Amino acid sequence: MSTILEAKERTDLQYSSLRKIRSAGNIPAVIYGKKVASKPVMVSSADLLKTIRSVGRNGVISLNIDGASQDVILSDYQEDFIKKEIIHADFLAVDKSSKITVSARLALTGEAAGVKDGGVLQQPVHELSITATPSEIPQQIEMDVTNLQVGETLTIADLLYQGSFTINHEADEVIASILPPKVEEEINAGEEQEPGHPDNEEGRETEPIGE
Repeated sequence: MSTILEAKERTDLQYSSLRKIRSAGNIPAVIYGKKVASKPVMVSSADLLKTIRSVGRNGVISLNIDGASQDVILSDYQEDFIKKEIIHADFLAVDKSSKITVSARLALTGEAAGVKDGGVLQQPVHELSITATPSEIPQQIEMDVTNLQVGETLTIADLLYQGSFTINHEADEVIASILPPKVEEEINAGEEQEPGHPDNEEGRETEPIGE
């Protein structure tokens, strides 16, 4: 069952009205979709955050627009990075039986054996493009890195089955690896060389002129 989020259609579309909407604790938003005409709406900021916490970033939301219900997912949003607040939202109208393509968070779980040995865990991919029906979209996709050793990598092909969705990435794409400790040592070694010279000296790897 979808979580219900109340929304109201926006009729005043002037830029100056956005400030009033936000100061009243609401977020301007737009609903769009293949079979739905784009419609400007606004939702309560507090209710939207509560809904996201309840259904997840890609969960299906039943948007109640002035009495008319529409199933949507939060396809995108804009955030004020200073205040850490959502300032605009895009809702994609969905049909629960039709597949859509979205991004899902990739979470690495467990403490890698290679990290315990001094290696450095690298995660080049933090989101995966997947295709699924709205109800089959996972809140996140998990990869256990507990047995990952120094010098080893994990790829898309190593992901275990976690639901009825298709991952739109090449099977050999690397999603996690452990760098050897010596790589970190080489990176940090420069800070320990040439004692007595400023840390920000350019060309520190070369011998100073006159010495």
